[in-house]
Amino acid sequence: MSILIKPLVTEKVTSQNEKGVFGFIVDSNANKVEIKKAVEKAYGVNVEKIRTMNYAGKTKSRFTKAGVLSGKTNAFKKAIVKVAEGEVIDIYSGI
Repeated sequence: MSILIKPLVTEKVTSQNEKGVFGFIVDSNANKVEIKKAVEKAYGVNVEKIRTMNYAGKTKSRFTKAGVLSGKTNAFKKAIVKVAEGEVIDIYSGI
């Protein structure tokens, strides 16, 4: 399985793209060294800094005609990657 699952396309991360900061959803078991190698290999850039965050799944419930439905959202790991000055990752090229 790939370490990089998908890029983050949120308003906050998109505003930081001009500063060389990009976000990715990554494999939960990946460490910073593996994430750095995967980003450098996939996009051909030099990575300066990586910050990671683990998000736990939340329980959610809603009220319907059939009664209360409960479930859980998925847990995931987010990586914020800072690339070298002047380098850019083109996330939208595959769309």
